[in-house]
Amino acid sequence: MKLAVFDCDGTLSDGQAGVVAAMDAAFAQVGHPAPPHGQVRRIVGLSLPQAIRQLAPELDDTTRHHIVDAYKTAFRQSREDGSLREPLFDGMADLLRRLRGHDWTLGIATGKSDRGLSSTLAVHGIGDLFATTHTADRHPSKPHPAMLHAAMDETLAAPEHSVMIGDTVFDIEMAQAAGVRAIGVAWGYHEPRELLAAGAVGVAKDMRELEAMIHG
Repeated sequence: MKLAVFDCDGTLSDGQAGVVAAMDAAFAQVGHPAPPHGQVRRIVGLSLPQAIRQLAPELDDTTRHHIVDAYKTAFRQSREDGSLREPLFDGMADLLRRLRGHDWTLGIATGKSDRGLSSTLAVHGIGDLFATTHTADRHPSKPHPAMLHAAMDETLAAPEHSVMIGDTVFDIEMAQAAGVRAIGVAWGYHEPRELLAAGAVGVAKDMRELEAMIHG
């Protein structure tokens, strides 16, 4: 069994505009200045409570809890009113289908919620490609390896036959903790040098490079 597990935001899809807008709205809701957008992009991939702790360590737990709830509300509203845009990166859907055709089992490990991931996959019509999906709703935040362990357990894949593909240090560190090969992508939210320093075996600049790296 060969298992390729993908991060979602910043790896499969470009969701930064929606994340930044929802974060601005959430901080405004509690009357606190929103963090710079560059800082917000840096925490994409973490679970939402962990992300808010990093963005606003000076705030008390109650206020951070309100920000989490306000973020969820803002993001849900943008999805319902049709303003949310989370396009797949060019060539990603075709890559996923080619991997399936070469006997790769596909999975997702993401900081998104179950609802958010289900909606993203449905919008792009790729949900049926993934045999296992794991979110921050059901597991500790990255870089804890619980999501990868669960994906391997569910698909009966061994660590040495598995690979994690992601755009942040959190993804790479999660893979390292699970004993899984890690591949970075250059189109996401952390710099290639950071991904390599965290333990990525390589950082793909495009889908062709990524496909070659996955096959190893």
